[in-house]
Amino acid sequence: MSTTISGTSGVTFPDSTSMQTGQQACKAWVNFDGTFATSPFTIANGGIRAAYNVSSVTDNGTGDYTVNFTTAMSDANYSVQVIAARSDASSNIMGGIHNTGTPYNTSSIRVTAVRATVADLFDASYLNVAVFR
Repeated sequence: MSTTISGTSGVTFPDSTSMQTGQQACKAWVNFDGTFATSPFTIANGGIRAAYNVSSVTDNGTGDYTVNFTTAMSDANYSVQVIAARSDASSNIMGGIHNTGTPYNTSSIRVTAVRATVADLFDASYLNVAVFR
């Protein structure tokens, strides 16, 4: 079953089952506070603001985090996007990347928060990670 929205383009969206299981679906995402004091971060302890298919986030050190999936990915051939930012306006431009020292695996992904202008790791107030497969 699919849903069509009105308009001349005839845009059609997959049904809800296809959206959850198909390759177009976001398989996991999380919005968390990288400055939170208690690791692992969870929804219950307040370190994770919101998430889908993420059980916790482990703080590995300054600006270095492991996002742990609730349900493992089918393989390690997924795409990960990371966005990092601080809440103060005085900080440098931020970015987030996959930690290149660790391979992708099916149960978690390691990510870092980096200040672009000085290329050092920092604890970001806002980290957003999305995984697509």
